Amino acid sequence: MTGQHIRGRELPVTDLSLVVLVGASGSGKSTFARRHFKPTEIISSDFCRGLVADDENDQSASRDAFDVLHYIAGKRLAAGRRTVVDATSVQVESRRQLVELARTYDVLPIAIVLDVPEEVCAERNAARTDRADMPRRVIKRHIGELRRSLRGLEREGFRKVHVLRGVEEIDAATVRTEKRFNDLTHLTGPFDIVGDIHGCASELESLLGKLGYVDGAHPEGRTAVFVGDLVDRGPDSPGVLRRVMSMVKSGNALCVPGNHENKYGRHLKGRKVQHTHGLAETIAQMDGQSEEFLAEVREFIDGLVSHYVLDGGKLVVCHAGLPERYHGRTSGRVRSHALYGDTTGETDEFGLPVRYPWAEEYRGSAAVVYGHTPVPEATWLNNTICLDTGAVFGGKLTALRWPERQLVDVPAEKVWYEPTRPLRSEAPGGHDGRPLDLADVHGRRIVTTRYEGHTRVSVREENAAAALEVMSRFAIDPRLLPYLPPTMAPTATSRAEGFLEHPVEAFAQFAADGVERVVCEEKHMGSRAVVLVCRDAEVARKRFGVDGPTGSLYTRTGRPFFDDASVTEEILARVRAAADAAGLWASLDTEWLLLDAELMPWSLKASGLLRSQYAAVGAASGAVFPGALAALRSAAERGVDVGELLTRQSERAADAAAFTDAYRRYCWTTDGLDGVRLAPFQLLAVQGRSLAGLPHDEQLALLDQLVEHDPTGLLQTTRRLYVDTGDAASVQAGVDWWLEMTGRGGEGMVVKPLSTLTRTPDGHLVQPGIKVRGREYLRIIYGPDYTRPDQLSRLRNRFLNHKRSLALREYVLGLESLARLSDGEPLWRVHEAVFGVLALESEPVDPRL
Repeated sequence: MTGQHIRGRELPVTDLSLVVLVGASGSGKSTFARRHFKPTEIISSDFCRGLVADDENDQSASRDAFDVLHYIAGKRLAAGRRTVVDATSVQVESRRQLVELARTYDVLPIAIVLDVPEEVCAERNAARTDRADMPRRVIKRHIGELRRSLRGLEREGFRKVHVLRGVEEIDAATVRTEKRFNDLTHLTGPFDIVGDIHGCASELESLLGKLGYVDGAHPEGRTAVFVGDLVDRGPDSPGVLRRVMSMVKSGNALCVPGNHENKYGRHLKGRKVQHTHGLAETIAQMDGQSEEFLAEVREFIDGLVSHYVLDGGKLVVCHAGLPERYHGRTSGRVRSHALYGDTTGETDEFGLPVRYPWAEEYRGSAAVVYGHTPVPEATWLNNTICLDTGAVFGGKLTALRWPERQLVDVPAEKVWYEPTRPLRSEAPGGHDGRPLDLADVHGRRIVTTRYEGHTRVSVREENAAAALEVMSRFAIDPRLLPYLPPTMAPTATSRAEGFLEHPVEAFAQFAADGVERVVCEEKHMGSRAVVLVCRDAEVARKRFGVDGPTGSLYTRTGRPFFDDASVTEEILARVRAAADAAGLWASLDTEWLLLDAELMPWSLKASGLLRSQYAAVGAASGAVFPGALAALRSAAERGVDVGELLTRQSERAADAAAFTDAYRRYCWTTDGLDGVRLAPFQLLAVQGRSLAGLPHDEQLALLDQLVEHDPTGLLQTTRRLYVDTGDAASVQAGVDWWLEMTGRGGEGMVVKPLSTLTRTPDGHLVQPGIKVRGREYLRIIYGPDYTRPDQLSRLRNRFLNHKRSLALREYVLGLESLARLSDGEPLWRVHEAVFGVLALESEPVDPRL
């Protein structure tokens, strides 16, 4: 109870607040604090004095001590934690600083005053060895300052003042923690959030009916939430108020205030306000209403809370939008932003204030649903959405179903009020507003995912810097870069004669992980490629915010395969035509596809590397060895003992020839798209859903349809074989298939659990794929003579744990990016995971693995 004496009654203290204990030395503040608050909530000036001076009573250290106190309190309040200041705080200046601190962090300042007689304080200090010599005049001064302050504490800015007089009253008091009015996190919905109504009562009834409400109640227990601006401009503000007020009173609705209610409420209280922007119409419509109804309206508007935090903190509803730092906070600044938003200080060509585009910079995890600024269409922008679609201006009245995120609207019956300016999108820049910000990816980061066991993936600062260099200089438009594929773990090192990798170890690994069925997919002799193809340019514009491109084709580090955009568009056109012919758009109910694939030949991406490094080795070998061997043979014929050297050089020549043959298998000449092949092996995502959890046999069946309907020869089937890891015959069939494929020049295969997102018996994610590369392909990786026994013996000392860990972490980040993409989350959220994959690629690991 504010400003009154409390005897044996509860002191209501808000859960997020700055509690200031006010009392003379010896009044019992520390004892009171320990009795009623958690130890971690209390910050004592004595303790802070001890921190800086090793003596809690060293008054010369007070300035530094209070600097520390204010710093700690600020950190706690910024983190949303109640903080109790245990200091005398009897002086106006010391309290002023604390009130300013509360205002800085938009929390309530609450004063609890302990008014104890001078004699009691003196006795208590005398009983303490560290305070025994405290002069009586100090205590007397404290009590005098306290009592002079009592009447002015509320004027100083304290929102609640609890005064306890005397020892008995202090000992009898209890503290009751109360939630903030805006904290409705315990309400989980489902909700139907309705945009600005502005007196359009008929449209409101139509929308409620469309949403399934009957006489203001929903048969399935849904709750309506109104974002404010119920009145002004429209034909029937009293009708809107009656409906909304009755729904709120019956518990079927919640409502936050709009700026128009705020202004009308001030009019009802007799305040002087200008009758503009539709207020005159509301006043005229309310003239015929009863005094009882007007009183109910006045009380209703007075009781509206600036914003609500709902559904466990996942949803925030307010009128004009609210940055994350204000969510759940209570201050005049928060209320002002919730009612009016913020402006740039400029005016537009219509003389109206230019709204600051806070939503373009929003990075919060809670969805913010608001109204206030009319827009032609309600669209998500950085996890925010404006539902004011200008019903009173002849647009429509819109609601958002939560958690479904489904929009429902009804058209306006007519233009009830001519707008000052035409409806337009609040935030420029398309679907995702402004481009990615450096702060979204800079420095050490923790990416939170939804996958148990890898819920938090750490990205080191140095790796983030390397990824930023790659992405900023070489990557494609980030709007068309929604996913990066993970690195792939190699199979355990083989001990079979002449082999570094062999399928037996891969099958054994999956069997040990409890995976009974696997699919062996042919590993094509190409480069990993991600393909995003939209049904047309309009889909690309609406969904991905780009003008011109109809998708993208890029490497696993986000770089384009072709400098000529027309080549990329031709490939996308062929994939699109195949999807059309296969009927995938309709069967998958989508307007875009995201594919994981291999693009061949390898030289399309790596031509510079192949020519400068690998091919140079082969060319040098071909040029050097014939002449060297001829000279050695001639010397041998003359009786020179060069037998060992000749043998060694002959072996090297054979190795070089094998290397050249291996290299040639992966590179061939192309002319335009003639000779180019694209082999899709996974359909990652479509509109509205990730397909990463679809079993691989179903994935491949869909992709077979795509390949089958491509008449151009661009698309190539991914051959596969299914193996039962517990059946020796089936395992042998898998080995034989691999030997046959690699024996005729194939790169190898990838072994995957048939069911995706597979876990071991103890709950850990298993590797999504293990690559088993062919003997000849590895010659390119490890060198021409790697198959020699001495070389193999050395190379078998491979350290795979880091590579395997990297593969799993990148896999989880890839899954998270697909989930965020499918959920329609903003670009910065998708790219947080995408960027994480690229950053992890900078971790030091043997590149040959």
